[in-house]
Amino acid sequence: MKLYEMTASELSGQLKEKKISARELTEAVFARIDETESDIGAYITLNRETALKQADAVDQKRAAGEPLSPLAGIPVGIKDNICTKGMLTTCASRMLENFVPPYNATVMDKLAADDIVITGKLNMDEFAMGSSTETSYFKQTKNPADLTRVPGGSSGGSAAAVAAGEAVLALGSDTGGSIRQPSSFCGVVGLKPTYGSVSRYGLVAFASSLDQIGPIGKSVRDVAMLYSAICGPDKMDATSVRKIYPDFTRSLGKGISGLKLGLPKEYFGLGIDSETKNAVLAAAKLFEQNGAVVKEVSLPSTDYALSAYYIIASAEASSNLARFDGVKYGYRTPQYENLTEMYEKTRSEGFGTEVKRRILLGTFVLSSGYYDAYYKRAKLLQKRIAAEFASAFADCDLLLTPTTPGTAFKLGENTDDPLKMYAGDICTVTVNIAGLPALSIPCGTDSKGLPVGMQLIGAKFSEEQLLNAADWYESAAGLRAE
Repeated sequence: MKLYEMTASELSGQLKEKKISARELTEAVFARIDETESDIGAYITLNRETALKQADAVDQKRAAGEPLSPLAGIPVGIKDNICTKGMLTTCASRMLENFVPPYNATVMDKLAADDIVITGKLNMDEFAMGSSTETSYFKQTKNPADLTRVPGGSSGGSAAAVAAGEAVLALGSDTGGSIRQPSSFCGVVGLKPTYGSVSRYGLVAFASSLDQIGPIGKSVRDVAMLYSAICGPDKMDATSVRKIYPDFTRSLGKGISGLKLGLPKEYFGLGIDSETKNAVLAAAKLFEQNGAVVKEVSLPSTDYALSAYYIIASAEASSNLARFDGVKYGYRTPQYENLTEMYEKTRSEGFGTEVKRRILLGTFVLSSGYYDAYYKRAKLLQKRIAAEFASAFADCDLLLTPTTPGTAFKLGENTDDPLKMYAGDICTVTVNIAGLPALSIPCGTDSKGLPVGMQLIGAKFSEEQLLNAADWYESAAGLRAE
């Protein structure tokens, strides 16, 4: 097996035992990038020179006998809306095409403390608005499973890089499914953590009450390793939850006997592809045959969740993106005659179509006369959805659903139909609305050979149980070598 094909946990062991060096591993990953990047298009910015220096520093520390974290020397790709000091952070937008942050996001400081190697910044939908990575200003990213299909979005570059071996691990962000959906499409594992468990400081905001940084990896253990490194309270983030977080790798391998698993009937109805539905139900059967209790539950407000999500997310986006006006930093139109024209031309030229669509929608639902009719009602529905999840978790430990209604669609297939594109998020947006943790894990392939993903959803701060159940399934389904 080639180094770039191995999991982070396997590579961590090899590094610790000095069977390989961090430089050797980093060079192998960049050789893979050189081989495949022209086809995949996962990266906006490569960090080769600095990455090799980081790898050499890890090798020096190991040779000196210094204590190192399990992630030391592991090559990690970073979604390009997470601020990295001294490295371009573009959000895949013309608006930030030349923006180099003077500071790190908190998660980057945490990873630096663990001596990870940064391979570069990964492509995404512009300002994280999209479900296919086709709204990027710079390039299209393609799905490693089928180069004619999308990798999902908005963290499509992150999922594609891990699936193609162009990074061992990656960070993404999830506002309505942007880690889980591309993980499902690309056949990797992605975790959307509990809201507030990972600092958002340094994450360029889309919808502040919904955004959450999370890990993508080849295995559940890999995801647990990276999540353990980035979670925790942060004084720089007022929404950060102050609690003690464990090493999540230690919660794995405990079995699932007595686990109560709920199947929300609304997630298996109209609009869900039959092959996807059957693959997820087969996974539920495997849980049941091995000691889990599986029962049907109901989340009746699910049908309205997509509307509520796009109202709330667009409203917050219109507010957050008001800062990009051509005055302080970022793109400014080169020709204008007055201040008003400068604002108008800068924002018209700097933002892409999807971003402008959501800003307009958000401004509309927040405007006088429409606030009560749209935004206020969406926020009330948010409370109802959270209450329905709480009721379900009174009877169940975890919920099991499809991650997406179907498998990866063709490039360009949905770009002219935004409503069809938005409908692909129906299985994921409720989790963000309620602030819950959820994980997407592969559960087979369809008749075209495309990955199918299933989603496990837990109550707030139930990541230990969530990761343990996913890790058990990964082993029981034969998704990894034992």
